[in-house]
Amino acid sequence: MLEVGIIGGAGYTAGELIRLLLNHPKTNINFVYSTSNAGNKLYNVHQDLIGDTEISFTNEINPDIDVLFLCLGHGNSTAFLQKSSFSKNTKIIDLSNDFRLLADQNFEGKEFVYGLPELQKEAIKSAKYIANPGCFATALQLAIIPLAANGLLQNDVHINAVTGATGAGTSLSATTHFTYRDNNFSHYKPFTHQHLGEINQTVNQLQSNFNFEINFMPNRGNFSRGIFATTYTKFEDTIEEATKIYKEYYKDAAFTFVSENDVHMKQVVNTNKCLISLIKHGNKLLITSTIDNLLKGASGQAIQNMNLMYGFKETEGLQLKANFF
Repeated sequence: MLEVGIIGGAGYTAGELIRLLLNHPKTNINFVYSTSNAGNKLYNVHQDLIGDTEISFTNEINPDIDVLFLCLGHGNSTAFLQKSSFSKNTKIIDLSNDFRLLADQNFEGKEFVYGLPELQKEAIKSAKYIANPGCFATALQLAIIPLAANGLLQNDVHINAVTGATGAGTSLSATTHFTYRDNNFSHYKPFTHQHLGEINQTVNQLQSNFNFEINFMPNRGNFSRGIFATTYTKFEDTIEEATKIYKEYYKDAAFTFVSENDVHMKQVVNTNKCLISLIKHGNKLLITSTIDNLLKGASGQAIQNMNLMYGFKETEGLQLKANFF
C-alpha cells in the first residue's frame, strides 16, 4: 500500500482526491494537512465523506510518505516546498500551475514532468515529480493535440468553453455567489486565461512551426461542475479523415474517447473521461470536448498519473459512473 499525504485538504479538488484515495485499492491516506482545520474530521468539511472515514485534518507532516499531493492555491506550492522537506523517495504530484511551464519545471533540483497522459505517458511512468494540467487546459489540449501531432493546425484556433462554479474554488466572490451564478452566464479573462500558456506550450511541442493565434473565450456556467468546450479551426480534409486521425491518436488512451454522436457534459460528470466529437462544416472542423473539471481536470488525472508512476493499471480506482440521471 502506498502511504499518501495531501497538503491543502479543504478545497473541492482535495475533497475529490480524498474520496478517490479512500476507494483506491493500493493507497492509504497517511495525513491530510490543513492548518485552518487541524483536529477537525474530514467529513465536517467534505460532507459527502460521512461514514467513509474517521480521519481528521492535521497540522503535522510525515516526511516519509510515498506520494505527496499538493492541492494548494496557485503560487503556494513553490512556497510550501521551499520550507518543507520530504524523503528522497517521496513522489510529488502538484495540482497548481506552479510547475507546468518549461521555465518553471526545474525547482530546487526537482524536475517536474507535465502530466497529461495522452501527451507523454512514457515520461510520466518514469517521473518522480508531476505538474498536473489545469482543467481548461486538459479539455482544450485533448481537443487539438491530434491535429498538432499531425502538423495540421494551419490557421487560428477559436475556442469557446464553459465551466461550472467549482472551477473557481471554495472562496466566495461576487461572481461565485449563488445569486450571481443562478440563471446567469458570463465570460471572464477573454483571450488571456492563464491556461493558454500550457496549451501553447503543448501545441508547439507537437508542431514546432505553429505560429497562429489560439483565441480562447472562457465562460462561467450556472452549474456546479463540468467543462464543455467547442473548438474550431480550418481543416481542408474530410470528416472521415479527421475521425481517423483522432481515433488513431487516442486508440490507447484509457479515458479519452471519440464519439460518433454529439457529446454532452452529463456523460462525463463524476468520471475521469474526456469525450470528443467532430463535425465538418465547409472548410472548418468543429471539435467538441467535455470533462469533469474536478476529476479529469484535476484530482482524477492526478490519480491517473500516480497509477502510471507506480505501474498500476491506469484505470485503477477511477472506474466511475457518470451522474447521468
